Amino acid sequence: MGSFIMALPGRALAISVTVIGLIVAASLLMAKTRNDTKKADSAAATSASASGPTPEIAGEDLFGGKGPLPVHGALVVRDTLVISVNASGQAAAWQQIPLMTEVAGRIASVAVRENDGVGSGGVVLSLDTTEFAFALAEANAFMQRATATYKAEIITDYRIQDAALRASRDSAARMKSQLVEAEIRLQRARMDYERVKVRAPFTGRVADVRVVAGQRVAAGTEIMKLVDLDPIKVEVQVLESQVALLGRGRRAQVTFAAYPEEVFEGQISTVNPMVDQSTRMARVTVTVPNGRGRILPGMYARVKLAAIRLPNRILVPRTAVLQRGRNLVMVFRPEGDAGVTEWRYVTLGEGNDEVVEIIENADTKMVEPGEIVLVNGHYTIQHDAPVRLVNKPGAETPK
Repeated sequence: MGSFIMALPGRALAISVTVIGLIVAASLLMAKTRNDTKKADSAAATSASASGPTPEIAGEDLFGGKGPLPVHGALVVRDTLVISVNASGQAAAWQQIPLMTEVAGRIASVAVRENDGVGSGGVVLSLDTTEFAFALAEANAFMQRATATYKAEIITDYRIQDAALRASRDSAARMKSQLVEAEIRLQRARMDYERVKVRAPFTGRVADVRVVAGQRVAAGTEIMKLVDLDPIKVEVQVLESQVALLGRGRRAQVTFAAYPEEVFEGQISTVNPMVDQSTRMARVTVTVPNGRGRILPGMYARVKLAAIRLPNRILVPRTAVLQRGRNLVMVFRPEGDAGVTEWRYVTLGEGNDEVVEIIENADTKMVEPGEIVLVNGHYTIQHDAPVRLVNKPGAETPK
């Protein structure tokens, strides 16, 4: 190497010496930096060892915030468990009949329009009375003539002492004078005159008006429909295995597709004792108050029918039950301003869509009325985890 350097020209020699010096300086600087880093790491480790173990991060939430995790709770209650039968159907008018003309004639006026309300006995349509008035006047005249003829026939019969003979002559005089026919004709004319007005047989609403004023109609022509919408009925089909669970007067909750966020309260009015042999289902009729007329015939409905009532049961919301190999609930144990969770494996009994019963079992634990179970925000929380309630649990547990 020495001989190589000696062989270089002066300028090249100077450059080579400079490069070699820079390389040596960089190597010394890197070595010093590594030594300083090791010393700093050693000092940090010594300091951490002196101050104790690193704090746990169990109290951190998913977003990095520290402190108890926010959760929702609900009270455990002792109450009656109602097991329901779910079915679907559609609304129908409680009463619905076609209104028809009873006599032929020309329509003078239609007093109602579709969806108008009408009271019992209210006039919905009137026929022109002209021809009926003439018929009534003619019947009256015929009646007067027959009466005069009859009286003339029996004018001297008061002298007859034999009552049977007098009765026989009276009957013959009535027939000869056509008094009987006249009485029938007058009654019919009066009845027809009254029938020029079509009246509602019950309180309801008008639907499907089919005629207009000025139109001539025959007797028996359907002019419109009358429907009774308060209460309204909902007819549902129930499996034959569930029919025995239902009874008249039981509560029903109805939700209509037109009002998906609203629950209407009703009750079972009839249970058809006949089971359809093709579907193995029976018809159950529910009545729902409809004073405002919002529910219309034909609306689709989902119905929850109260079937069995099991009193004195310990109930928790279904959302409180988790699966960790077995069924468990998380009980909230208050500690200071917050609390901690307690896992309890439980045994489930009967239930409905909203609540479930907790029953005694030697292999599991019970919950007691008044305790708080977590119902939201608890799916990934461990036993003894710090939590805080963001609601005030009350006796709002559904049944």
